[in-house]
Amino acid sequence: MSAGLGSGAPRSTIIDCDPGTDDALALWLALASPELDLRLVTVVGGNVGLARTLANARAVVGLSGRPIPVVPGADRPLRGNFAGEPAVHGEDGLAGVILPEGPPAVRAVAADAIRAVLREAGPGSATLVGIGPATNLALALATEPDLAGRVREIVIMGGAWGEGNWTPAAEFNAASDPEALDMLLALGAPLTLVTLELTMQALVTPARVEALRRLGGGACLRAAGDILAAVPPSRRLGGQGHALHDACAVTWLLAPGLFGTRKVSVEVDCGPGPGRGRTHVDRWGRRRAEPRVTLPERLDADGFFALLGQRLARLP
Repeated sequence: MSAGLGSGAPRSTIIDCDPGTDDALALWLALASPELDLRLVTVVGGNVGLARTLANARAVVGLSGRPIPVVPGADRPLRGNFAGEPAVHGEDGLAGVILPEGPPAVRAVAADAIRAVLREAGPGSATLVGIGPATNLALALATEPDLAGRVREIVIMGGAWGEGNWTPAAEFNAASDPEALDMLLALGAPLTLVTLELTMQALVTPARVEALRRLGGGACLRAAGDILAAVPPSRRLGGQGHALHDACAVTWLLAPGLFGTRKVSVEVDCGPGPGRGRTHVDRWGRRRAEPRVTLPERLDADGFFALLGQRLARLP
């Protein structure tokens, strides 16, 4: 489990999110991890509307006690509107778990705030983590594409090489704004795509929730346990539990040794038909396109949950 931990200086990191139950766990994991110099949390609509995702992000960051700026961003995709997923995350986005109100959001726009951090970064030094629809990140980089040279890595939780979870063809984040995801892929910056096939290996079961609860009594850990327990089990996973999608993207930065990967090429279906949002992941080189995207395929789930619990237990 230790592979990749504690190596080098902390990564300068921006997390773009749409909390969302799994976003909350991902944020707490990042906030508890010294490997990451979390500069900024930007917020997009997605799992629920922007007003709610922003309030949730403020509450999650505030409960940690870390003075990280939280900045609102897009309330709709580049085309159309966000649909939301209350069946999983609840109408409030946190499955009914009430957190204390967090500090005020920064009076700024996410895309502008992202660009400001990147302008101050050295070449190839900043890491962007997108765990919601990719709208904010795409707006930031499409309007100043030279800033892509400041990016060390873009890590996106989104897409699937098989069946989707929002439509038969598409995963929720990718389907919410396929044009934005397509723009990020076209930048040419190093990109890691954490798809459903990987995140479904991070199976939250009642036994794993109870093991997490036993690790301590901090407010963040208690809230994390309550959130995980409140998410309904997935039919797709046989009713055994649910997947902790977004925390996998953060874990990739902390402990890459927990993952098995391959290089692939990826195209996004941006058409109007039933395939909209599908990520065409070429795992076997059939299209002869350059395989520039890192695809984590296998996860040491026990190591993942051990790391998650260890880190969340550090928070107040």
